[in-house]
Amino acid sequence: MINEKFDIYGKTGLSRPEGAAGVLTAYVPEGPAMAGVARRSRPAVLILPGGAYEWCSERESEPIALKFVSAGWAAFVLSYSCAPHAFPTSLREAAASMVYIRRNADRYGVDPDMVAAIGFSAGGHLCGTLGTMYDAPEVRDIEGRIRPDALGLCYPVAVSWGRTHDKSFENISGGDRALRDRLSLDKLVRPDMPPTFIWHTRDDQAVPCRNSLVTATAIEEAGVPFALHIYAHGSHGLSTADARSNPSFAVPESSGDTVGWMDVMLGFFAERGLRVHDMEADE
Repeated sequence: MINEKFDIYGKTGLSRPEGAAGVLTAYVPEGPAMAGVARRSRPAVLILPGGAYEWCSERESEPIALKFVSAGWAAFVLSYSCAPHAFPTSLREAAASMVYIRRNADRYGVDPDMVAAIGFSAGGHLCGTLGTMYDAPEVRDIEGRIRPDALGLCYPVAVSWGRTHDKSFENISGGDRALRDRLSLDKLVRPDMPPTFIWHTRDDQAVPCRNSLVTATAIEEAGVPFALHIYAHGSHGLSTADARSNPSFAVPESSGDTVGWMDVMLGFFAERGLRVHDMEADE
């Protein structure tokens, strides 16, 4: 497996704000080159961990990447800039990461037309803005294709009004009320955004599931392909919902089917063409 970590600013020439993070870690399956054996063209995913725009959760980083690798995908985890950095710093880092993955598609054996993005909690909000603001003024100077080919929003902080996770929106907006309103995902949804998979738990006490319900309603009204799964029981921040993301303490209780969320999401992505493909064998 290729496993490397680098500064996305240094790799892409993006102008770095003082104190910004922006570290991308690659996890890419790698096998021996063999004559006469079909090569594989794989999808890639940009993973955006949660953490209320205050930190990037390790539980929603490598454990998620390794599950994608086990499914044959290339995975890239972005440790993006958080408070006191507000919008658009993290969005610009995510946009530059999408461009980097596609520019290096040959190196990683990735199909540049099969690059998804998924995010957790506040990272779900970042993922949603990446999928709807890919041509916004704040990222127009970033040359290359930013728009993901599919989105996965995992218990996302999505809606800036009503019952939501206020701290996440305070951090990403820097306390600017007008910007907070602008960044509500239900207002950013557009007909040409990527197909979107959303999941949440009904009794999430940190980020109410209404975030996903309101966002899914807006996506449906826009005519965008989507799938929505609300699991009956489970605390916030489940990540893989099993011991892989909880190695040092008890696995949080959740509905028995919650642990299968990634398989369901991969099926949704595969239906839209994001799957591992065998290519012609080398002579």
